[in-house]
Amino acid sequence: MGLLVSMVEEGTNVVLDLKSSLSDELKVDQSLAHNGVCLTVIHCGSGQHRVVAVKETMKRTALGDLKVGDAVNLERCLRMGDRLDGHWVQGHVDDTGLCTSIQDEGGSWLFTFQYPTRHAGLLVPKGSITVNGVSLTLVNLGADFFTVAVIPYTFQHTTLGQLQAGQRVNLEFDLLGKYFLRQQSLMNMVPATR
Repeated sequence: MGLLVSMVEEGTNVVLDLKSSLSDELKVDQSLAHNGVCLTVIHCGSGQHRVVAVKETMKRTALGDLKVGDAVNLERCLRMGDRLDGHWVQGHVDDTGLCTSIQDEGGSWLFTFQYPTRHAGLLVPKGSITVNGVSLTLVNLGADFFTVAVIPYTFQHTTLGQLQAGQRVNLEFDLLGKYFLRQQSLMNMVPATR
């Protein structure tokens, strides 16, 4: 996690400065996910780094809900040849959702999120979902909600442990599901040949 130390509007862009243990390892031009949003590092040093979110990013994500002093989930890009833990996460947020409840299960937590129903075809029971950049597995799936179980390690080492009911989150749906639905829609548009 990192700490948001500055958030300044510059025209239609928002410039974010964050302090983290990763900041000194970064280089300018690298991509880094911030609560699941892939942003390019434009400055780094002295334990801090800077990124810019453009108008489209601010419109599509929950980054605008952040305040100075908030913790932010950070994740570096996968290196080719590394093991893949979890599922393919691009940092390309599809939409936002709403945390509606958090239930303490005495060893884990059950989070419920409401999501825009136009994305229903991208969710399957026991499938993958990314919430604020955290790769999770769906437990239950309803018409407009899903639940995920969060283990203590994830609860303590991500911003999920600070999340409260009523807060918006960034959602990235499974990449394979997106490709499958796109291919299916293209096949339905192709006229039958004789």
